[in-house]
Amino acid sequence: MKNILVPVGSTENGINNLKYAINFASISGGTVYLINVYKEYAKLGGIKELDQFELDRSGKLLSNIINSVNTKGIKVITKPIKGDPFVAIKKISKQFDIDLIIASPQSVEIDDKVYLGTITAKLVKKTEIPLLIVPKNYLFRKFDSILVAFKNGHFEKENVLTPIHDMVSIFKSKINLLQVITPETTEEHLKIDQELLDIKSTLTTTKNATTFQGVLEHFQAYNPDMLCVIRRKRGFFKKLWEKNSVLKRDFHTSIPLLILSGNL
Repeated sequence: MKNILVPVGSTENGINNLKYAINFASISGGTVYLINVYKEYAKLGGIKELDQFELDRSGKLLSNIINSVNTKGIKVITKPIKGDPFVAIKKISKQFDIDLIIASPQSVEIDDKVYLGTITAKLVKKTEIPLLIVPKNYLFRKFDSILVAFKNGHFEKENVLTPIHDMVSIFKSKINLLQVITPETTEEHLKIDQELLDIKSTLTTTKNATTFQGVLEHFQAYNPDMLCVIRRKRGFFKKLWEKNSVLKRDFHTSIPLLILSGNL
C-alpha cells in the first residue's frame, strides 16, 4: 500500500484522516495524496469567477489541513480538483495508482442515526479500490488483529484479498476469519477459497439472522484492531443499493473498517 488517497470535505475530518494516513504511510513507506473536489460552475452554466473562487477555497482548505499536521517526513501531495467527486476520485486513483482510500464515515452529515453518510456511501458503491473508513477522532494504532467477516467465502474477482496480504506483510497482523451462516446462505457460499484459508490464524463459523449480528456476537471475543468486510449487493451493504446511506441499526463499527470489493 504505497499510494494512499485521502479525499476531504472539511477541515476537522481532513486533519483526522490525514494524521491517520501519515501514520499508516510511515509504516508502509507510502505517499499520501490529499485532495478536495470542488464544483465546476462554468460547465454548469455559471461564470469563471465562481470557478476561481471555488479553486481558491479548495486550495485554502487543503493548506489549512496540511499546516495543522506533522507530516513526519512523509511525502504529502495536495491537489484541488474540479468536477464530479466520484469521477475525480476514479481518475486520480488511476493516475497515481492508488492502493488505498482513507475516508470518514460521514463527510458532511452530522446524524447520530447514520453510520455512512451519502458521499462515503456512494464511494463504497462506486470504487473498486480498497476503502478504509476511520471513525471520527480515532487514533492510529497497528493492526495486530484483523477480523474478516463474510458470508460467502468464494471470490470470482482476482486480487480481492491483496490488501489483507499487505496488512499481514506490513503489520504482521493476525487474521481471524468469521463466516456467518444466515437464512440466505447456500451450499456454494459455504466453500471458502484456499487463499483465504492460507492467511487465517483462526476460523469461526456462526449462525445468525444477518452477517452484522454475527459480528456483534463475536466482536468482543476477538477484540480486533480492524474489521474487514466484503462489498456485495447481498452482503453487509445490501441496504446501500436501496438508498445512498447506511444507518447504524443496519451496520456500524467503532474501529477502522476495511471494505474490499468482491464479486457482486
